[in-house]
Amino acid sequence: MLPSVAPVQLSQEALRIRGQAKIVLCASVFYFRIPRERWAERLAALRAHGYDCVDVYFPWNYHEESEGEWRFDGDRDAGAFLDAVREAGLLAVARPGPYICSEWDGGGLPAYLLAEDGIRLRDNDPRYLRHASRWYERILPILRRHQLSEGGPILCVQLENELDFYGCQDPAGYMKALREMALRHGIDVPLIACAGQGGLFEATGDAEGVVPACNFYPHDRDPEFEEKVLRYRERLAERNYPLLVTETNRSHFLLRRLLGCGVKLLGPYLQVSGTDFGFSNATNNWGEPLAFLTSDYDFGGMISPEGRIRPEACEGRLLSRLIDAYGESLAEAVPLTGAPAVGLGDGAPEAVLGPRALSLSRGGQLVFLHHAGEPSGEGTERAEAVPLRLPDGREVPLRLAAGESVALPANVPIAGWGTLLHSTAELFLRREDENGLLLAFHAEGAGELALGGCAEALAWKTEQAELANETGRIRFSFGEQRPAWIRAEAPDGARLRLVIVDRRTALEAERIGADGEIETRNREPGADLPVPTGLRWTTAAADPAAPPGGAEFRSIPRPDFLEKQGIYRGCAWYEAELGEAAAGERKGWLLRRASDVLSLYADGAYRGTFVPGGSDRYVESPETAVRRLTVRAEIWGHSNFHDARLPGLDLASAKGLKNVVSVAEVHRLGGNWRTRYVRGAQRERLAEWADAELDDRSWTIAGFGGWLSAERPALECFRRSFPAARDADSWTVHFRGLQGRVRLFVNGADAGKADPYDPYLDITPYVVPGEAALLAVFLERTTEAGAGDVVVYEGNAARKWRLAGAGERELAAEARDRSAGAAGEAAEWPCRLEPGEMRWLFAPLPASPSAEGWRVRVRGTGLKLSVLVGDRLVSRLWLEGGEERPTLRGGDASSFWIPGPWLGDGGSGERLSLLLEAVDPNAAGLLEQLDFIPA
Repeated sequence: MLPSVAPVQLSQEALRIRGQAKIVLCASVFYFRIPRERWAERLAALRAHGYDCVDVYFPWNYHEESEGEWRFDGDRDAGAFLDAVREAGLLAVARPGPYICSEWDGGGLPAYLLAEDGIRLRDNDPRYLRHASRWYERILPILRRHQLSEGGPILCVQLENELDFYGCQDPAGYMKALREMALRHGIDVPLIACAGQGGLFEATGDAEGVVPACNFYPHDRDPEFEEKVLRYRERLAERNYPLLVTETNRSHFLLRRLLGCGVKLLGPYLQVSGTDFGFSNATNNWGEPLAFLTSDYDFGGMISPEGRIRPEACEGRLLSRLIDAYGESLAEAVPLTGAPAVGLGDGAPEAVLGPRALSLSRGGQLVFLHHAGEPSGEGTERAEAVPLRLPDGREVPLRLAAGESVALPANVPIAGWGTLLHSTAELFLRREDENGLLLAFHAEGAGELALGGCAEALAWKTEQAELANETGRIRFSFGEQRPAWIRAEAPDGARLRLVIVDRRTALEAERIGADGEIETRNREPGADLPVPTGLRWTTAAADPAAPPGGAEFRSIPRPDFLEKQGIYRGCAWYEAELGEAAAGERKGWLLRRASDVLSLYADGAYRGTFVPGGSDRYVESPETAVRRLTVRAEIWGHSNFHDARLPGLDLASAKGLKNVVSVAEVHRLGGNWRTRYVRGAQRERLAEWADAELDDRSWTIAGFGGWLSAERPALECFRRSFPAARDADSWTVHFRGLQGRVRLFVNGADAGKADPYDPYLDITPYVVPGEAALLAVFLERTTEAGAGDVVVYEGNAARKWRLAGAGERELAAEARDRSAGAAGEAAEWPCRLEPGEMRWLFAPLPASPSAEGWRVRVRGTGLKLSVLVGDRLVSRLWLEGGEERPTLRGGDASSFWIPGPWLGDGGSGERLSLLLEAVDPNAAGLLEQLDFIPA
C-alpha cells in the first residue's frame, strides 16, 4: 500500500498541491463586505481574470458581537462562502485570526474583551486564550470541513496576522498555543503566519510547524526591492520553506517583480473591494496619525465594491497566462545566481530594472525586465527603446513603457520542437489541442525570436515575419505589423503555431485560434453618469440629545467607557447633572479620555462635535447656570492597528469617555519657572529634583522652555506652583503645543508622562484643595523643538450620570417611525441644517438599470450622514467642512453603494433613509444634491 501524500507540500523549490507544483495567484475576497447574493459573481469574475485562489479573513466579532451570542447565518454563513469558493473552482487561504486587522472594527477582536481589566490581547495570556479558544471552537470545525483533504478549497490556514507589528511579550508561547488549538480541531493543511514588517520570529515565535510568510508593501518602483525579497527567500530556504507573500500591493507590475524572485504564492491585498456595512468601520493610523476608515472599502483593485471590472483585471489574466505557459517548470524555478542569458546593452535607461532571471526546472531561463518609470496616468504610454543584449552578443531594441514589465525566455525547451533560444517578445499563452501547439507572444515594436534543434524537414510559413535559417538555429524577425504568424508542420502531421501580438491585444484577448482568429473584448469601465430619478423626498426632525428607537436611559454610578457598559458598536448618550459648585459661571468643558466622535450639549444647546482620539479635549465655552450636560458619543470603530502614538489607536483602547469637567478656572503657567538642566547621573534622580523640600532658590527663572542648550536632546527641569481652589475637585494639566516628551511630578508624586499626541495629564489625585500644588516638569526635547505652554484646567466633575445606547437596530426603528410621520412633509433642496441640528430625509428607492444597484454620490459640506436602505445601515459619511473632520481613508468618502439585491421586490420600492447631522459649529451644514449612478 502506497503511503498517503499530504494535499499540500512545501519545500524551498516549490509549493505542491496534490503533488503538482503551482504558483498560486491569490486575491482577497471578504464575504463580510459583499452581499451573499453577489458572492458567486465576484468569485467568478476573479477566476475569469486569472486568479486561482482567494484569501479570506474570518472576523471573530462579525460572528460574536456580544459574548456568547453567535451568528453564522445569512451573510455570516462562512461555510456557505467556502462552498461558493469551491464551486467557483478556486483555492482558499483561510485567515481566522483571532486578530485579522483588515481595517475592520477592532481588527476582528470583540469589543467585550476591552471590558476585562488586565487582559493582554494577542499574547500568551490565559484570559485572552480562553476567549480565543472559544472562537476557534466555532470557526475551526468549519475550516476543517473545507480543507483540501476533505474535498474543500482550503490549502493553508493562517494563525494570527502580522504579529510583528504588535508588542507581543511571548510570541513563541502564543503561537504555540494557537497551533495546538488548530491541530486539536483537525487542521491538517499547512499553518502559516505572516510577518508585516519582516520580523519572522516576532510573527511566528519560531513555533514548530508554523510556516513564516511575508507581507510586502513597498513603493512599486523601489529599485532595491528585489534585494530585500531575495534575502527573505534565502532565510526561508534554509528551513526548506518557499517564500509565500500573503499580502502585497495590487499592481501586477509589482507582482511580476515578486515572481522574478521565486515567490510561490502571490497575494495582492484587496483586488476585490467591498463595503463596511453597519458600524463595522475601524480607526487606523494612516492620518497624522488618526484616520477614520470609510464605509467604502476600496483601494483601487481589480473589482470595485459594486462589481465593476477595472482595467487592472486584464493585467491579472495576462500574468496568470504567463504562469500557466511555463507550468511546473516555472513553479519549481529558483532565482539564478549567475548572469542571465539576456542582458541590457549600453545606454539602457536608468529606470529599467534588471535583468533578473529564474532558472526553470525543465531547462532554460525566464529573464525579467521592469521599467520603473512613473506612468503619465493618461492610460496610453509611449514605449521606450531599451537595448537588449542577446546570448549571441548582438544588441537589439526592446520597446518597454513606464510601469510595464516583461519576462523573456532564453534556452527554454519546447517538447518535440527544439529549444526557444531567445525572444524579445513575452510568451504569454501556451495551448496544446487537436490543432497542435500554439505559443502566443506579445511585444511592442519590431523584434525577433530564435529556435534551435528544429527538424530540417519542418515546413515553415510566415505572415508579417521573416525567416532566416542560420547554423544551428532558425531566427524569425517581425516588424510593427500585428499579428505576426509563424506556422510549422512536421512530416507526421504535428503542427506548431507561433503568433506575436501587441500588448493591448494580449491584455484583451478572449481567445486566439490556431487558424488566425483573435477574439478580444474592450474592458474599459462605463461612464459614471448620473440618471434622473425624480425622487420624492420627505423630512422629519431628530432630537440630537435623545436616543432613537425607544432606547432608554439607565443610571450608572460613574461615567466609564462604553464597553464596560456593554455597548460595543453604534452610539451612546451620556447625560449628567451639574451640582451647585459646577453650575455657576464657567469658562468651558473638559472631555476626559474621549473617543471617537463626541457632540456636546449644555442644557440642550449645541457646543460642538469633537474627535479627541482617546485623549482629553478642552472646549472653551463661557456658561452660566447650566444644569444638564449631554454628550452623544459615536463609536466610529475600534482601532484595527496598534499605534502607541494616540490613546484611541491602542488596540486595547475603549470608546466613549471617562468624565466631563465643568472648568471654572484656567491657570496659564507660561512664565516664572525655576529651571535647570539635568545631566549625566542626575537623570536617574528625578524624584529628588521633584521633591517639595528641594531648595531651588538659586535656579534660573525663565519661561517654560525658554532656556537654550547645546545638548541634543536636552533634559530640562521646570518647577512652579499654582493655587488650587478649595471648592474644585478636578485638575488637569495641558502641555499645549508640546513638541517633546514630558514627565510630570505633582507635590513630589509621579503623575505620568505626556507627549504631543496626548498632552493631557489628570493630576487630581495629587492635588490638595485650597493649597498650592507644586509642579515639577521634566522636558526632553531638541532645542529647536517648541515646548509650548502649560495650562491647568480647574473645575468640578459632573455628577448623577445616565447612559443610553443605540445601534443599527434602534436606528432602523427610528427611521421606520419617523418616515411614517413624515409622509406629508416635503423636503426642500438644498437641505440646510443649523450647527448641531439633526434631520431625517426619506425617499422610496427607484429601480436601477443595473442589477448591481446604485452608486450614490453626495454633494454637500459640514455634514455627517448615516445611510439606511430599509433596515440596513449601508454607509456612514462625513462630508468636508469644519476643523474637527478627521482624515478619512480606505475608499470614497463622499459616496455609497446600494446593493441591487437590497432594493426590494422588483428592484425598487425600498426606503432610503438619511440621518443628517450638522457637525461644524461655525457654519450651517448643507446637503446640495445626491447623484444616482447605475452601479
